[in-house]
Amino acid sequence: MPVVPPQPGAGRPGPPDLAASDPAPPRRTAFAEGVDRLRAAATTEPGRLRVIGALLALLVVAFGAVTAWQMTDRTAAADDVLHKSQPLTSAAADIYRSLADANTAASSGFLAGGQETAASRDRYEADIDTAAAKLVTAAANSDPGSPAAATIAKLNTLLPEYKGLVERARTYNRQGFPVGGAYLRYANEKMQHEMLPAAQDLYTKENRRLSDDYAKATPYPWAAIALGVLVLAALAWAQHRNYRRTNRVLNHGLVAATATATVVLLWLVVGHTVARAELTDSYDHGVRSLNVLHDARIASLKARGNENLTLVARGAETVKVGTEQVDAYDHDFTEDMDALGKGLAAAEKLADDKNGAEPVTSAVANMTEWKKRHTAARDQDENGNYQQALDQVIGGKGATGECFDSVDTNLAHAITHEQSEFRQAAGDGLGAMTGLPLGAAVLAVLGATGAVLGIGRRLSEYR
Repeated sequence: MPVVPPQPGAGRPGPPDLAASDPAPPRRTAFAEGVDRLRAAATTEPGRLRVIGALLALLVVAFGAVTAWQMTDRTAAADDVLHKSQPLTSAAADIYRSLADANTAASSGFLAGGQETAASRDRYEADIDTAAAKLVTAAANSDPGSPAAATIAKLNTLLPEYKGLVERARTYNRQGFPVGGAYLRYANEKMQHEMLPAAQDLYTKENRRLSDDYAKATPYPWAAIALGVLVLAALAWAQHRNYRRTNRVLNHGLVAATATATVVLLWLVVGHTVARAELTDSYDHGVRSLNVLHDARIASLKARGNENLTLVARGAETVKVGTEQVDAYDHDFTEDMDALGKGLAAAEKLADDKNGAEPVTSAVANMTEWKKRHTAARDQDENGNYQQALDQVIGGKGATGECFDSVDTNLAHAITHEQSEFRQAAGDGLGAMTGLPLGAAVLAVLGATGAVLGIGRRLSEYR
């Protein structure tokens, strides 16, 4: 049997089996390694100083950023109150007033028949033009697709329809056809049941948006205030620590950071407190009064329109009150006058100075005289003296129209005064916040720089 020679390397141990060896430990993440380095560095004083400097700078920058963010929102809301939502609320009220006054002027002109005055016609045309112009303004400032935009589009459709009905009523009335009265009543129904409710809805929506803007502008920025207090506490602790280790009273960088943080915090608290007080004043002594006065003026316009239509309809429209059938327009007139009285009483309570109270007091006296003259005119009409009743309503001196004009003029003066007070207070509120977002951001950067330089000065002692 042949002998096989041994092979090279036979009997020697082979290379190790890598598959059978222990697995290599997993590679650590960069974050974990960074934490370990930070922990190791924090065991030395220079490392602790670097950590403290970084945290102080971060806190100061965060304080400035949060202050700028919160005050930017509040400043924008205050600007909307002054330049957008309140003017749009007033525009919506003007739309309602113009439509209601146009309806009143149309009925007055109809009652005058062929003797319609140029002043009455001009008043009607001016009211229609004002309503159209205010609708254009409201449409330009409303959000596309919003409920307010839909209401404005509806009014823009109804306005020419109403004008057409009024013109037909006038044409037939000049020719002596009784159908003219039917057209005017139809126009009034379109105004009372479609256009004025839509205008009221627009006014309500804009008033709600105004309230929302106030709600955004007035809350205290608690997050920024709390962060500012935390920053000052951290800076005080860092300076106390520095004093204990070096026996040095002041660190210029940390003092500068403390000063900037203090300025920002005081500016924030004082500025927003002043702004909040002024905005609250603009609401309590401006918006609330304006809302009451607008409602009172609208009530007087509706009352005048129903007073005229009582003579136009001549008993053709009735409503059941209790067990009796009464003239529908005269019944509505009574309700409108009650609303006017309540509105004027509320306006008198809200008036806070002589210039605001005097026109309201005069309007109350005008309303009282209006009621007396209206009662006398109704007595004439019910006794069959239609012409005498007509003269007492649309005639010259001594007519109810004279009282209505005085009420409307005095309410217009009161609204102008309250509008001025609103602008003054709201403007002061906005001014108290102006510059705060940008100023806080700039001072925060300077404060963070001071904190870093102050800590850097201490670190230079270890080199």
